[in-house]
Amino acid sequence: MSKKSIINLSLAQLQKEFDCLGLPKYTAKQLMDWVYNKRITSLEQVTNISKQNLKIIEEHFDIGRYTYKLIDTSEDGTKKYLFDTQKGNIETVMIPEDDRFTLCISCQIGCKMNCSFCMTGKCGFSANLSAGDIVNQVLSVDESVILTNIVFMGMGEPFDNLSEVLKAIEILTSLWGLAWSPKRITVSTSGLIKGTKEFLDKTRCHLAVSLHNPFPEERKDIMPIENSNSIKDLIALLKQYDFTHQRRLSFEYIVFEGLNDSIRHAQGMVKMLKGIFCRVNLIRFHEVEGLDFKSPNMEKMQNFRDYLNKNNIISTVRRSRGEDIAAACGQLKNSHKTE
Repeated sequence: MSKKSIINLSLAQLQKEFDCLGLPKYTAKQLMDWVYNKRITSLEQVTNISKQNLKIIEEHFDIGRYTYKLIDTSEDGTKKYLFDTQKGNIETVMIPEDDRFTLCISCQIGCKMNCSFCMTGKCGFSANLSAGDIVNQVLSVDESVILTNIVFMGMGEPFDNLSEVLKAIEILTSLWGLAWSPKRITVSTSGLIKGTKEFLDKTRCHLAVSLHNPFPEERKDIMPIENSNSIKDLIALLKQYDFTHQRRLSFEYIVFEGLNDSIRHAQGMVKMLKGIFCRVNLIRFHEVEGLDFKSPNMEKMQNFRDYLNKNNIISTVRRSRGEDIAAACGQLKNSHKTE
């Protein structure tokens, strides 16, 4: 009999499972405390559930934790973890910055969006990760207990696997789970409108939108999603929400030499984002094998940033991290082989 993963279940789901097995519902809450607060890796470590009940639990469930297979460490301290899930390999990146430890997690093996500048998209799509696979990344990296932020900016499009991403967020933010504040979690999207609306309605986490070009016809050339989910329609949706308080909205903008780095593009950004309280993160293009895109020099990126700031669009040039181990934006892939 295949056992069910505890970290793939919400408290309500586990209580329902226990009820069907004749176990008291409060036992589910006790077990969640062991898994998320005490961080156990084996059910044998549980001491406050009767041996009879624990035996029943062990027959039907396991914790669902599994460790990473490999680690690469960058000269700047960034670490890239390789996890071998039952469906395939994923990469997870831990980025240290002073007293901040940000974990960039994956939600899919590969990606369907096929953005022309992204290695993950070039790998194709293999499978969605379960909520348990997503949460396991947070629980199983070496820095798990000192993490300060989580970003869904690894492999995959979060809103293409929305149900599992929302379940993972519930586990991460619930008092019975890891009890993280939603303010410590950012979810990125390439622009799936329906998923964006559901995410905004159901969570209080921050949102990051991968923009990369303010002109739809040009955006289509590098982001096929523009054909089915217009950036103009997405912007119209975002204008219906309030981002002036605790929830933040940011736009990610990878800058390509000669493609989207002109003042005309900066002007297009100002026009598109007028009336939206947001931040624009300018990102240098990171080399991807087999692609001819280039990054402009830092002066051009700073000029682009300065134009946005002068026109009341808060903008920064994001510092690149982990490029020497292919852990930077757009470089994650699932081609590793493990023994």
